[in-house]
Amino acid sequence: MASTAGGPPRRPGGLGKRDRLIGLLAVLPALVVVVGFMAFPVGFALFISFTKTNGRSFEFRGLDNYIGLLTDPVVHQVFFNNLKFLISVPLVIFTALIVSVLLFERVRGWRFFRVIFFLPNVLSVAVIGIMFRNAFGYYGAVNQLLGLFGIEPIQFFTNATFSISIIILALVWSGFGYQSLLLLAGLTSIPPSVYEAAALDGAGWWQRLWFITLPNIRRVLGFVFIINVLYTFTSLFGFVYVMTAGGPGYETTTIDYLVYLRAFSSTNLGSGAALAVLLFLFIGVLTLIQNRVFRLQEDD
Repeated sequence: MASTAGGPPRRPGGLGKRDRLIGLLAVLPALVVVVGFMAFPVGFALFISFTKTNGRSFEFRGLDNYIGLLTDPVVHQVFFNNLKFLISVPLVIFTALIVSVLLFERVRGWRFFRVIFFLPNVLSVAVIGIMFRNAFGYYGAVNQLLGLFGIEPIQFFTNATFSISIIILALVWSGFGYQSLLLLAGLTSIPPSVYEAAALDGAGWWQRLWFITLPNIRRVLGFVFIINVLYTFTSLFGFVYVMTAGGPGYETTTIDYLVYLRAFSSTNLGSGAALAVLLFLFIGVLTLIQNRVFRLQEDD
């Protein structure tokens, strides 16, 4: 038995009451933040998802909100819209991969390009949305450029296909810089001796890319793929709100934007909360499936 000077004996490795109290006090601020700003809102949202409420009065509805959402054609259309936006995932990953490989090989001016490519990630979603809305507006830079070739101005945001394409372009432009840094971090973890040995064996650039680079950054690619898919389902609100407001009709409305419309643009917060809960469950299942596919938790 070990003992401290002037104190009662303690078991080796054990914690006294004072140590436990200090530990609890140390984590108390974080606990308050988590409970107050995360756990309580989530629990309250789950509660009101079973009710019809305007924020002041509550009428218990059971599963009616969930059944209504699952049979709502608007929800089906919006979910399909999110699937369309998944096109941005391979585009941004491919762009980020090419950029990261070029930066890794230190092409001429690589330090300058590393800063420039990351700059869009510093801008807020609202700023990026306004930039693209103005650029593709009726009197915007794109139509001005088309006018130089004798092409009449195009109402880009009144056409669903054009609108979705512009949002996807904004997603790729704003996201590939950050993804490039993630992939670049994975590339720098590959031992240089592997590339040197491959070069001595006569492996070309494409062979080194397919048989050395990509297999060694498989986990990073899987992680980047997962966060991009999750971003597509949970974080397009800013782009949609600023650029199209979900229009024309519901053609560019996403699930997270529909949560906002149902919860704050109507008198029934319960429906919006139920949709948020369904989105949370869907994201959880989707993450587990992706983690299983990429085997991110298994050893090579």
